[in-house]
Formats: sequence, C-alpha cells, structure tokens
Amino acid sequence: MNNSMILKNLRFSYLFAILVAIFLGLASRKWGHVLPSFLAENAGDALWAMMVYFGFRFLMTGRSLFLAIFLAFLTSFSIEFSQLYQAEWINHIRHTTLGGLVLGKGFLFVDLVRYSIGIIVGGLLDRYGIMRFRQTEKAE
Repeated sequence: MNNSMILKNLRFSYLFAILVAIFLGLASRKWGHVLPSFLAENAGDALWAMMVYFGFRFLMTGRSLFLAIFLAFLTSFSIEFSQLYQAEWINHIRHTTLGGLVLGKGFLFVDLVRYSIGIIVGGLLDRYGIMRFRQTEKAE
C-alpha cells in the first residue's frame, strides 16, 4: 500500500474518531442523568479535548503524534483560560449552544485536568489503537 493511501486511511480513521468523540460527548451531556455521577461530571470535557486532539491528527496526519498532543493542550488550555475574559460580546457567543460547547462558560481548574485526561487517552488510543492497526494493515 503506498504512502498516500495509508495517509488517506489514517485521515478517515481520525475523522471517525472525531465523530465518535462528538457523539459520546453530546450523549454524556444529554443522558448524564443515567450515567454514574463521576462520568456525567467529567466525560464531556475529556471527550471534547480528545476530539480536539483527533482534529489535529486529522489535519496533520503525516506529522508527529506529540505535535498533535502539544497543539491539543495549547488549544484546550487557551480556550479555558480565555474564559477568564468576560466581556459582553463574547458572553453573548458563549450563551449560544455552539458557542457554549466550543468556548465554555467560565474558568474551572478541574477542566484543565479533564482536558489533560482526554488528550492523553486520545494519544494512547491513537498510538496503541489506530496507528498499530494501520501498521498491521500496511504490512499485509
């Protein structure tokens, strides 16, 4: 299998991972009342950060896993710290559904922990799941 086909297959895998993370994240918020409280409180933010990680992997498929991890941390932490800024115009955006999902509503230190877990789990799933699966596919 040539290199461009491998990258195309990887890109499809990352797109699928993004969609799964979005679905699970939205489901954890909508049906959180049926989940254990620990999952209901933490899964959405971790899955959001995991989606950010897989987004960078999708955009930069041929680049380093660690670059995607770094950019996912930079993006998610920057957005969280931006919540310390509470101007009226950005709060209007935050009060929309999409704005609230992307920008959040208020700074919480625990969100940084949740993001860290989501990014690390995403990186591990990538390294030991997606990439390993694709390596065995490449060998065949």
